[in-house]
Amino acid sequence: MGVTAWLDCTLWDGATDGWRSDAGLLVDHSGRVLRVGSGDDVLAEARFLARAGSGGPDGAARVVQLDGARVVPGLVNGHVHFSLALPGPMQDSVHSASEADLVLLMAGNARETLHAGVTTVRLVGESRFVDFALKRAVAAGLVPGPRIRSAGHALCCTGGHGHDADGQEADGADGFRRATREQLRAGADLIKVCISGGISGEHEAIDTPQLTDEELRAVIDTAHDWGRKVTAHAGPSHAVERALALGLDGVEHGYELTRDVCDTMAAGGVWFTPTISVSRCEDYFVANRVPTWMIDRALGAGPRHWESLQHAIAAGVPIALGTDMPPQALYDGTTATVRELEHMQDAGMTPLEVMRAATANGARWLDEDGEYGTLVPGAAADLLVLDGDPLADVSALRDLRAVVQGGRVVRDDRDALRTRILR
Repeated sequence: MGVTAWLDCTLWDGATDGWRSDAGLLVDHSGRVLRVGSGDDVLAEARFLARAGSGGPDGAARVVQLDGARVVPGLVNGHVHFSLALPGPMQDSVHSASEADLVLLMAGNARETLHAGVTTVRLVGESRFVDFALKRAVAAGLVPGPRIRSAGHALCCTGGHGHDADGQEADGADGFRRATREQLRAGADLIKVCISGGISGEHEAIDTPQLTDEELRAVIDTAHDWGRKVTAHAGPSHAVERALALGLDGVEHGYELTRDVCDTMAAGGVWFTPTISVSRCEDYFVANRVPTWMIDRALGAGPRHWESLQHAIAAGVPIALGTDMPPQALYDGTTATVRELEHMQDAGMTPLEVMRAATANGARWLDEDGEYGTLVPGAAADLLVLDGDPLADVSALRDLRAVVQGGRVVRDDRDALRTRILR
């Protein structure tokens, strides 16, 4: 297939502050953006490449008319578990699954996540290393799904948070160093470590510290030596503060952050992925028969969790989108991904800040700025097509009508994204 000109759209490229009208995108045969410009300029270049026979393997050029629709980059969800195992039947099902069953479950979730407009995910805890098999299959085009970056297993102390789900237990500095290296050996793109309790551990509290400084230092130093970032499942500020002093790169959840700790995070460029939905999604928990003790703990953490997000916004902490809930899960009339973004807006972020958190920031977290999450030359041509204006109100994403990944249409609700050969 040759180059494709996507024409007649109003474009937000993820890198600038506003919309570009009468825009066009030229996408090469490998699914990357070649050019962004006016529709006329993009069309002219597509014609030139086709006539020169350099438009791609078949030498042809194609055109897709977007009829004035708004286009934004595909979303990047930075806190995902494709084999989510919350206490109750979900956990029982995952634990009893064979590796074949597990990877098929994850593949199904990956497909639904992609159709929900999430074109890249950061997996932060999966079981039995099957996430890396799925990552390879998606990259090879064997199964549909978002681009995957994965941490492998989350690391935890014996009996610590996640030990009965996706965690790999270890103890002592040597134990955690080895566990970190085992994730790296499997192909981990980052390392996730659980430094406190959380809402899903029955025999712990959110503010229970779970690693010694020596254990955490072993994880961070080892990962950094291998060029990988470390993010921490964390609840209380005292645990986060200790981790920051040791060089932590990111905080997940942050249920009980203070303004002082957020100021420290902002000064050090430490990322925050708030997953604010997990402390306010009662209907999802009930529908999945999560035990009452967990529902009560999650909802009870909600007010303080909300304050944490507001402290982070006020301090200027870099924030990235993450749901913890399945990205495609139905929640308040939309998906968990869109609802998370609405919560972020309601907490005080501007729509532009929220959209950056959902796109470019996800790539920036992994030092892959310009690879995806923006629509600039060289980036993956991951597009969402919609009618409304998410830079005015992110709820416009509720009316998503089409998803394009790497220049290939994967969802088209109106059957409108038809290509024609450029003559």
